[in-house]
Amino acid sequence: MTATLLDGRSLSKELQNDIQAEVTAFSEQYGQTPCLAVIQVEGDDASARYVRTIRKRCEGAGISFTLELLPSDVTQEILEARIETLSADPSVHGILIQMPMPKHIATERAVLRLDYTKDVDGIHPVNAGLLALGRPALVPNTPAGGLELLRHNNIELAGRRAAMVGRSTIVGRPMAALLVQANATVTICHSYTSDLADILRASDIILVAIGRAGMITGDMVRPGAVVVDFGINMLEDGSMVGDVDFASVAEIASAITPVPGGTGPMTNAMLLRNVMIAARQQAGAA
Repeated sequence: MTATLLDGRSLSKELQNDIQAEVTAFSEQYGQTPCLAVIQVEGDDASARYVRTIRKRCEGAGISFTLELLPSDVTQEILEARIETLSADPSVHGILIQMPMPKHIATERAVLRLDYTKDVDGIHPVNAGLLALGRPALVPNTPAGGLELLRHNNIELAGRRAAMVGRSTIVGRPMAALLVQANATVTICHSYTSDLADILRASDIILVAIGRAGMITGDMVRPGAVVVDFGINMLEDGSMVGDVDFASVAEIASAITPVPGGTGPMTNAMLLRNVMIAARQQAGAA
């Protein structure tokens, strides 16, 4: 069996076109362009590359983009003041605190200064709590993108057994909550799970976000399972691979996300969608 590719690149382009139309309609109705503000602390090359990608995607969709670039030695007080200023600015609809923050910054404390209605990365405790309760919330972009890929490809979730490998607050736990809301039966696996392979072989849908290249192999997957790989790992030769051993799993699964080109592009698209959700809510339109 050769798995169908769950193509995030093509779907993200479709979503961006839809969002561009929404931006135009919003601007015409409210006389204001949806705006995303990114707070970035200097010193991390990967963060800088990602911010450039976000800027390009915003420009492509017609969303206004502003960057608050802070020095690497920024104090906790200055960072929190900038977050509070942007939170109070009515022209800013979404705020993204680019991670990781420097080690001297208390990240969780800084996040609490963020207006949760502008939290387009879904990291504020209020949004996490709303999601856990099954209520409307700004959802972390990576799991939201994974769910959108599954739905777009008409993969049934209700009544299916799903295994989420990884329990991070930005992927694993919110993804599990989204699957529960979609009426899947969910098992969360982690480093203390002793029977991982047995759980995966009993699962219809496997989602992986653990940060270990190629950890999930074909012998751990039941024939016909759907596999969503959130992993991004850079090898010594400069190539990018996921947490799933693509070659062996693709021969067993019915559908699988490639790395790159699967969940990554969807993360960016869902960020733009969250900006629009936040803008409409702040305008009283939703």
